[in-house]
Formats: sequence, C-alpha cells, structure tokens
Amino acid sequence: MRKVEETIDVAVPVRTAYNQWTQFESFPRFMSGVESVTQLSDTTNHWVTKVGGVELAFDTEIVDQEPDDRIAWRSIDGKSHAGIIRFSPLDDNHTHVKVHFEWSPETFMEKAGAALQIDEMQVKADLKKFKEFIESRGNETGGWRGEVEE
Repeated sequence: MRKVEETIDVAVPVRTAYNQWTQFESFPRFMSGVESVTQLSDTTNHWVTKVGGVELAFDTEIVDQEPDDRIAWRSIDGKSHAGIIRFSPLDDNHTHVKVHFEWSPETFMEKAGAALQIDEMQVKADLKKFKEFIESRGNETGGWRGEVEE
C-alpha cells in the first residue's frame, strides 16, 4: 500500500475551501489527469482519469464527511484506494488543507510512478492548482453541507 500526504494553506475561509471541495465535478479544473467526475448520489462519484495515456474509470463513496472539517472516501469497485482531506481554520480568512491518500499500484506504470514518487508530486501540484483556483475566485462554485457517518 502506497501512502501520500500533502498539505497547503489557502487564503480563503474554511467554509469556502470545504464547500469547493464538495463540488467533485469541478475537480478536472484543478486536478491533472482527471478527465471527469460525475456525482451519482450524495455519497458516490464516478471518476474517469487519464494518466500516461491510460484511461481508467472507477467509483468512490464518501464514508465520512463533516462540514468544514473532513471528507473521507474509498473506492467501491475493486480498485484499492482511500483517503481523507481535512480542513483546519488558521484564522478567519486562511485554511490549512491536508490530504492523506492510500492506494495500491497495480500496473507496471503505476508501480514505476510510485517508485519515482510521481504520485506525491502530482498531489502537491494539484493542491497548488486548488489554491490558485479558489483564491482567484474568492468564493466557492457551490457547496454540500450534509454529513456522512460510517
């Protein structure tokens, strides 16, 4: 199992950062390799990714969600990955965002990428793009304030 953990501070209130992250269908705007995310229900999403020319589709479910605090997910279609993103207010206008992601590389390309820590670099780059996206907007594109308990 491969574990990746990255953090970033964003210059928006915790509510704004959290709300934006609940807009899963906007992920392709700041996540490299994510072609689309389709929200199937409040707790399930269908992802299509393309990395290194290889397209992969999978489904995830939200297993724990508390507004302005955390969103945890796991795959539900045989792919082994799970994670949690946490939001911590630094002050009224700044938020600390922490991503913890676990996955099992399966293909040769995935194993090679993991060995070279490309996954860590990708998560770090995507968090920087999220920061640029949300700070340039100043507000979220929407938000879902529901709770999910495992």
